[in-house]
Amino acid sequence: MKILIAGANGKIGRHLVRGLAKSDHICRAMVRDPAQEWELRQLGADEVVVADLEGDCRAALITCDAVVFTAGSGPHTGPEKTVDVDQNGAINLIDQAQDMGVERFVIVSSMRADEPDSGPEKMRHYFIAKQNADNHLRASKLAYTIVRPGKLTEDDGTGKVRLAERFEDFGEIPRQDVAAVLQAVLENPATAGREFDLLSGDQPVADAVTAFAR
Repeated sequence: MKILIAGANGKIGRHLVRGLAKSDHICRAMVRDPAQEWELRQLGADEVVVADLEGDCRAALITCDAVVFTAGSGPHTGPEKTVDVDQNGAINLIDQAQDMGVERFVIVSSMRADEPDSGPEKMRHYFIAKQNADNHLRASKLAYTIVRPGKLTEDDGTGKVRLAERFEDFGEIPRQDVAAVLQAVLENPATAGREFDLLSGDQPVADAVTAFAR
């Protein structure tokens, strides 16, 4: 499978590049800055393409079987940048992926994205942007999976998680474990058309994804 990672130079994206480098998949890293190419190749990317999420990404999508959208402005940026990247950038890539015949699209969203008013006021714009992108993906013809992690941390991954359609409690998860889940989702066709909250837990990643997808 040839997989395009949008946001490959981000923190989750870099972990995913490393993970895919150990697999039989072809990893195509998408970046905005050509200067990032060398480092991403060092991490294990088979291919690196330069494209802007807000522009024409069709060349980056050629021959790809799947897309992982892990780009993001972060919850602490201003509303305008969040709308540009997390919402409009995602919508633009979803539309172009569909036009280019890509079958699979996995997006990193956020817990409570479907309930923007339930979060802190300072993060409401972030949740709304994620919600709009998720809704657009749901309405597409792509075989999608929406992954909604809790608070992201820089801790080393444990390789153990818990996931469900919705958790009442809120928690944390290392970015490295999120990347591992993204790869497991890509490798499990039964996760298509599904969405789930994701937190640290006590179940190995592959087992957790398999159990959820049944």
